[in-house]
Amino acid sequence: MTSAISVTDAAKIYGVGDAAVTALAGVTASFEQGKFTAIMGPSGSGKSTLLHCLAGLDSLDRGDVILGDIELGALSDKDLTLVRREQIGFIFQAFNLIPTLTAKENILLPLSIAGDTADPVWYDQVVKAVGLEDRLGHRPSELSGGQQQRVAAARALVSKPAIVFADEPSGNLDSKSGEELLDFMRKAVDDFGQTIVMVTHDAFAASYADRVIFLDDGQIVAELLDPTSEQILDKMKELGD
Repeated sequence: MTSAISVTDAAKIYGVGDAAVTALAGVTASFEQGKFTAIMGPSGSGKSTLLHCLAGLDSLDRGDVILGDIELGALSDKDLTLVRREQIGFIFQAFNLIPTLTAKENILLPLSIAGDTADPVWYDQVVKAVGLEDRLGHRPSELSGGQQQRVAAARALVSKPAIVFADEPSGNLDSKSGEELLDFMRKAVDDFGQTIVMVTHDAFAASYADRVIFLDDGQIVAELLDPTSEQILDKMKELGD
């Protein structure tokens, strides 16, 4: 098993004194290359904090995050920004598209900012996989919510990142659009060898993953491999009890 990213003894506390909240309390986990992992847990369990620390959007108070052979905590802000731009893709619940740009321009934006151009064969593959061939000239206001999220997903993949982090990516979508997005993410893993780590509270969304990690009170309390929705719901109920 080759690890795309790993975290060791991760601790994160927000606030001080009586107002201190422990978001992560010593999390150790490894995320395999070319696999789809979902992170689940009740509100306040630490799942979004873990995702943000893995992605270099937030820093740990204790512990290490290793992306490939890079220790994120040892990087300067400038180097960390470069790593995020060159090796990490993001899909958020809010689509974060630029309203004045077309779908194509939004997809290519991270590469444009970096002064790079897309591999044309890869770009065509990604656009075809998200089913946006006939929507590339449209601005976000001319696209449905599902189409906008697929633009965001294509944008996350077009630079061939080492890993894609997704935070409740289907949370703002209707069930059909959500399913289309999850199908695409599954396809990106199976056909393109992409590594994806997704935070979700939705058992159906998590059932698309190869592995589900459950957090509670800032710690990993369980995990499932090749899960079904029913197994995930049963585990959530068990942990809730």
